[in-house]
Amino acid sequence: VQLQAYGGGLVQAGGSLRLSCAASGRTFSSYNMGWFRQAPGKEREFVGRINRNGYVTSYADPVKGRFSISRDNAKNTVYLQMNSLKPEDTAVYYCAAGSVDWSSRPGAYDYWGQGTQVTVSS
Repeated sequence: VQLQAYGGGLVQAGGSLRLSCAASGRTFSSYNMGWFRQAPGKEREFVGRINRNGYVTSYADPVKGRFSISRDNAKNTVYLQMNSLKPEDTAVYYCAAGSVDWSSRPGAYDYWGQGTQVTVSS
């Protein structure tokens, strides 16, 4: 599976962005999908995940109530809707696909997109 994340950009605090992650191949629906982010000088951190059929999601505490993940298996795409953005949300955002574990650990994911930059100004 090849993943390509896009939709990042510069936004003011309190604004919204929607990231998309397009997957190649016919087996997209067999993967749990995760979103992670990495700020300069920090480790990659879990943002949220969605299960194969899109019925189950979970989120990291810093983004709960502000971010939401959805997927369209017919379009091989997963989305990250980010609302009420804060300067501390500034990071490169990555999508990832995992075939086995339902996990928030980066190591549980098999395939990664190239990342898209999100910058939130105060």
